[in-house]
Amino acid sequence: MGPDFHRPKAPKASGYTETALPAETAAAGRDGPAQRFVAGADIPAQWWSLFHSPDLDRLIRQALEMSPTLAAAQATLRQAEENMRAQAGALLYPGVDAKLGAARQRSSGAALGLANAVPNVFNLYNASVSVSYTINVSGSFMRALEGLQAQVDYQKYQTEAAYLALTANIVTTAIKEAALRAQLKASREILRTEEEQLAVVEKQFSLGGVSRPDVLAQRTQVAQTRASLPALEKTLAQTRNLLSVYAGKLPGEAGLPEFDLASLSLPQELPLSLPSALARQRPDIRASEELLHQASALVGVATGNLYPSLTLTGGYGQQASQMSGLFSAPGTIWNVSGSLLQPLFRGGQLTAQRRAAVAAYDAALAQYRGTVLQAFQNVADVLLALETGARAHKAQTEAEALARDTLDLTQKQFALGAVGYLALLNAQRQYQQLRIDAIQSAAARYADTAALFQALGGGWWNRTALAQPAAANAN
Repeated sequence: MGPDFHRPKAPKASGYTETALPAETAAAGRDGPAQRFVAGADIPAQWWSLFHSPDLDRLIRQALEMSPTLAAAQATLRQAEENMRAQAGALLYPGVDAKLGAARQRSSGAALGLANAVPNVFNLYNASVSVSYTINVSGSFMRALEGLQAQVDYQKYQTEAAYLALTANIVTTAIKEAALRAQLKASREILRTEEEQLAVVEKQFSLGGVSRPDVLAQRTQVAQTRASLPALEKTLAQTRNLLSVYAGKLPGEAGLPEFDLASLSLPQELPLSLPSALARQRPDIRASEELLHQASALVGVATGNLYPSLTLTGGYGQQASQMSGLFSAPGTIWNVSGSLLQPLFRGGQLTAQRRAAVAAYDAALAQYRGTVLQAFQNVADVLLALETGARAHKAQTEAEALARDTLDLTQKQFALGAVGYLALLNAQRQYQQLRIDAIQSAAARYADTAALFQALGGGWWNRTALAQPAAANAN
């Protein structure tokens, strides 16, 4: 009974963005090579290995073994599988029960209309086997099992989504740590340069070459740069704490590797799945599809409840007043019965339940469509971020180089008295900001690359088996 489930067709789309993307992104020298989009290329299961960081590989392997999040997803999957097995046993096979009982009772003749009869006290022993089986006339049992299998598959894709989220979070957090470490290093180098410049300004002030406000302005610049360091140090420490938690370790435990941008390689070839394949690759879309499948099966269950159900029962056993006579021929008892149940009037309950199941299917279908739209938006956003981010990084590195040259020239001119202190201060501030911006734009390219692999599904279909967390194997 009910509809047969048909997998939704893949969206008919020729691309992810409104306008065609270039074949490759812009290049920005050694620190920002061009990245080429390879349409239709497959995604490796261990996509993070494309960043060529042994420390990152080791950390992710440790996280897959120790992460409580992944362990919880694995346990929930096992729970769904066992629930299905339990329900399959109850629905597909007869229920067979053995019973052994003993009782002592007193009977009265009043029950037989003999008020003056002498009460009788006796023992009663019983050993029997009973069998009960409900024949699946309407096929609703198979629809119920179909829905349970869909629930198992849903949880399987939820586990894949947890796997993908964990690995992607580790990669992006490691990139964030690398960016913060680079910003902290640059800020300390800038501070050292500004302190050296302060010494020059103070010497010039002692010789009458500059005014006291110039000295105070340089001291303020040094103080501002020094004040920015604690905030970066705090964010870096918090990022490492988060990375420890992702890896299933306490923040205070040793052994966590340190990441910097120099230890990471930017993948130069980016696989770009065809739009028609995205719905089969994204775990969230596959999970939403299984919820739709389950809703379809429940329509069949609700439909089957409108039709008759046939139940057969039987029993065989022995009954005696003494234990020694329990298995003698005179004590044999048996029964066979069958019942056919056809709902006639339930006040509209069953038809309303079926309409509710149909409405639930419509809601699941709408949610599936929304998940697909969100997935295509994710990919489109990341592709645009990669393309525009590469151009932004190229512009940032060019601006940083110009600011560095300008600062060097201004420092020399200031030492000779050719320019005022205000020009030097402006050059220092401009270079400091542009250097930090260049680091952030470089890190953004790494993060956007990781986001693309995540948005395309992470290559889980190329993995032979889902990693089993250590907690799942404890028993």
